[in-house]
Amino acid sequence: MNPSFWKGRNVFITGHTGFKGGWLSLWLQRLSANVVGYSLQAPTVPSLYETAGVKSGMVTIAGDVRDYARLRESLEKHRPEIIFHMAAQSVVRLSYEDPIDTYSTNVMGTVNLLEAVRRLPGKAAIVNVTSDKTYENNEWVWGYRETDRLGGHDPYSNSKACSELVTQSFRDSFFAGVAGEGPEKSIATARAGNVIGGGDWTRDQLIPDVMNAFHEGRPVVLRNPQATRPWQFVLDCLDGYVTLAEKITADGAKYCGPWNFGPHQEDTLSVQNVVERLIDKWPGKASWVLDANAHPHEAGSLRLDTSKTLLQLGWKPRLRAAEALDWIVDWYGRYFQGAESKTLCLEQIERFEKKTPTR
Repeated sequence: MNPSFWKGRNVFITGHTGFKGGWLSLWLQRLSANVVGYSLQAPTVPSLYETAGVKSGMVTIAGDVRDYARLRESLEKHRPEIIFHMAAQSVVRLSYEDPIDTYSTNVMGTVNLLEAVRRLPGKAAIVNVTSDKTYENNEWVWGYRETDRLGGHDPYSNSKACSELVTQSFRDSFFAGVAGEGPEKSIATARAGNVIGGGDWTRDQLIPDVMNAFHEGRPVVLRNPQATRPWQFVLDCLDGYVTLAEKITADGAKYCGPWNFGPHQEDTLSVQNVVERLIDKWPGKASWVLDANAHPHEAGSLRLDTSKTLLQLGWKPRLRAAEALDWIVDWYGRYFQGAESKTLCLEQIERFEKKTPTR
C-alpha cells in the first residue's frame, strides 16, 4: 500500500455501510481520498457505520445495487477513478433463508455495476470483492489457487462464484483493451478469507457471536467447532484490496484477474481454536458449548493459497492470528466500556500502518 497514492483520488465504494466497507471508508478518509459510498442502510444494529460516524467524512448515497438506473446515475455524477464493489448479501446461513435476495444482490448487483462502469467515459479501476468460498470445495488439506474450479454448495458461495464469472465475462468482452494498449477499464477480483475485526455485528458470524456472549456473561454456542477457516484481520484484508487497486490502476493488463488474500497457512485455525484463544484473552468469565441442533450445510475445511498474491503483488499480512485476536479483544473490550468506535478504529489503523509485513 502506498498512502500517497490515495490523496485526492476519487473513490466509489458500494456497500460502504457494512463492516468492511465502514473500515475501508474510514481508512481512505484518513488518507485524504475523496470517498463516495453507495449502499442500503447499515445492515446491523448496532453498526460500525453509525457508531463510528463514517458518513461524516464522505458523500453517501442511499441506493440498491439492483437499481441500475440509480447506480448508473450516481457513477456518472461522481466519475470515480477507483471503485470497490463490496455491496453483497454476505451470510451463508441467511442465503438459505432467502436465496432470491442473495442471488439478485450478488449476481445482478455485479452485472449492474459493471454495465454502468462500462458506459462511463475514461479510465477506471474496479476491485470486485468476492469470497474465498467461490471455490468448489472438496475439503482439501491444501489451499485453493486462483486457477482452481469455481463452485459453491450454498447459495451465498455459489452466488459469489457467479459474480466471479460475470466479472470474467465483462473483462473479456468489454474491458480487454486493444493490442499494445492497456484496458481502459481495469478490473480484478479479490477473494479474501474469513475477515475478522472490531466493529463487526453481522448476524451468525463467529466474532460478533463470541463478543456478545462474553459481554453478556453467557457461553458461546458453536455449531461446528472443528471447522477450519483462513482467519484474516480486517485491515490486512483491506490492505490487500487497496494494494490491488493501486496495481491495476498502474498496469491493468498485468494485474487484472482473480487474487487470493488470506493469512499464513499456520493461521488457518479451527473455530474451537479461535474461540479458546479468545477465552484466554478475555478479562472476564467466558466459555463455549456445542449446539446439538441440526443446521444447513457449511464447509468443514477451507484454505487459501496466496502464493500468487505474495509473489506478484508483493503483499503479505502484517498481523499473525494471535495478534489479530489481541486487537479484537481490545476493540470490543474498550467499546463495551464506553469507548467511541471511531477512536478505536483510527487508533488501530494508525498502529497497523506502522507495522511491517510478517514473514
